[in-house]
Amino acid sequence: MKLRGPQAASTRHWWVQRISAVCLIPLSIWFLASLLVLPRLSYNIVKLWMAGSFNAFLAVLWVAVLTYHSYLGTTEVVEDYVARAATKQLSLFLLRIAHALVGGAGIFSILRINFGL
Repeated sequence: MKLRGPQAASTRHWWVQRISAVCLIPLSIWFLASLLVLPRLSYNIVKLWMAGSFNAFLAVLWVAVLTYHSYLGTTEVVEDYVARAATKQLSLFLLRIAHALVGGAGIFSILRINFGL
């Protein structure tokens, strides 16, 4: 049986949220473990660590998945608990803008360190 309409969108949303959560587990473990093995968490040492291509790639992936997972969760809250349609639409729009800006700023910062822009 193939779902259509709102049921299909809800099912897809549920699966994507679970998949992004599972992807965040190894990425978050890598991120925390990588920072813990650094001699100090000074700006220059973390910047040098982030300048490595492999670390930058995983950090960009972590920021992207984390931002998307956060977006999925917060939209779910708005859809479930905001009653007025106009307020709900405005909130969803603002959430999309905010998550795009935060995720974009994080990815831009990592790429800027990595490529020395």
